[in-house]
Amino acid sequence: MPASDERRGRPRAGLAAVCAGVFWLALAPVAGAAGQAVPPAADFGHEPASADARRMADWVVGAGDNAGMPFVIIDKVEARVFVFDASGRLTGAAPALIGLARGDDTVPGIGERRLADIRPQDRITPAGRFVASLGNDLGEKNVLWVDYASGVALHRVVTSNPRERRLQRLASPSPLEHRISYGCINVPAAFFDAVIDPALAATNGVVYILPETRPIEAVFAMAPVTRPR
Repeated sequence: MPASDERRGRPRAGLAAVCAGVFWLALAPVAGAAGQAVPPAADFGHEPASADARRMADWVVGAGDNAGMPFVIIDKVEARVFVFDASGRLTGAAPALIGLARGDDTVPGIGERRLADIRPQDRITPAGRFVASLGNDLGEKNVLWVDYASGVALHRVVTSNPRERRLQRLASPSPLEHRISYGCINVPAAFFDAVIDPALAATNGVVYILPETRPIEAVFAMAPVTRPR
């Protein structure tokens, strides 16, 4: 976490309310049968992505689950972040640092703990669907609040502790090297400034954090979006 990794008990006034948690929705149409239109697919361009990230993005676009807002997919297994505009076109992708501990569920009350009281096994980036908005932390720069109640934000990489080697970890091809935060998502500062900030400056967005301990269908009630071969 950033400023968020370095504080607890932050003031709440002035920030947009952030809705968090699993979103149980099954609206996606089944396509490919005679007489039915093929639902739109997300456009990753030439950006490589895992099968789960692509399936998630296609479902979001096909089901309209982002409700006309830009959306972000965080693939914890691959330690990657993908940002899409409201139509499902990729506007940017980057490596990310995520929670030290493997897991998908927020520890109850963790947002009110001091950092010193958060055990290594509790430093989890939770899976789920979150309506997120830009706001200020106690630091000077803005962050994207993903789950405000739990203190989870997406923000520029924190480099204040050289021993953590966060810049080197971001550059590493090994996803295991990307596990370091208290639960927040760290991205390159240039990526935050050029992609995240402009995408969410005038609107909320939806953040989908993919699970790593169970199938994505166990977190997102995804009706199948099929396409003709």
